[in-house]
Amino acid sequence: MCELKKRVEEALFEARPYLEYFDELKDTIEKLLAESGSADEFRMLLDKEIENAVEPFKTDLRIFLQKFEGL
Repeated sequence: MCELKKRVEEALFEARPYLEYFDELKDTIEKLLAESGSADEFRMLLDKEIENAVEPFKTDLRIFLQKFEGL
């Protein structure tokens, strides 16, 4: 889990310049991280969050996901 948290923090850092709603995104990501027990579960929860989100926050979630997957 510590490894996943580090990866999430790094993705947040890299995505920050491109995000419109950083604080909201950070809160959402931390909530998903707390609910998940593994990287796979985190990714599943994130996919659901993206599916249910509305623009422009949906774009911020996608940017985060792109950075997260690139690590």
